[in-house]
Amino acid sequence: MSTFPLRISSPDVDLYRGDAEMLILRGTEGDLAIMAGHIPFVTAVVRSRCVVVTGEGERKEGTIEEGLLTVDKEKTTVLTSALNWNA
Repeated sequence: MSTFPLRISSPDVDLYRGDAEMLILRGTEGDLAIMAGHIPFVTAVVRSRCVVVTGEGERKEGTIEEGLLTVDKEKTTVLTSALNWNA
């Protein structure tokens, strides 16, 4: 499956940085699934479940707080106050 560069950052640290096959979270208009080749856009993120399927096919899940999601042709970036990964 195709991958895209993903960076999820808080004010203090990168919470995830690497290639991803898919990102799932909730924006203000509803649930989103981002994959390689997604159209560019910007939206606010609300507190929700966050799933990252890494470039190696590993599934990471957690709870993300409010923030901002930016998707462009080069990369996808999420800026958030916090993301707590499940153990």
